[in-house]
Amino acid sequence: MEFFVLLVITILLSVASYMLMPKTKMPDQKPATEDQFDYPTAEEGRAIPVVFGTVKYKGTNSLWTGDYKNQKVEF
Repeated sequence: MEFFVLLVITILLSVASYMLMPKTKMPDQKPATEDQFDYPTAEEGRAIPVVFGTVKYKGTNSLWTGDYKNQKVEF
């Protein structure tokens, strides 16, 4: 008998917490375009920085990074 009482209380509390949960609106997001990405470049005469340790460095100078492909993702 105690099991069923605890089960009912658990279900009621779960329903109440779901109903009291704040509702968030999803922002209207547009897919990213190619100009919004920072692709690595290979330029002649570009300075190569010397860093020691672990450093987050943007603006890498590389020769090849692979083929970039766009794929449509459906949810």
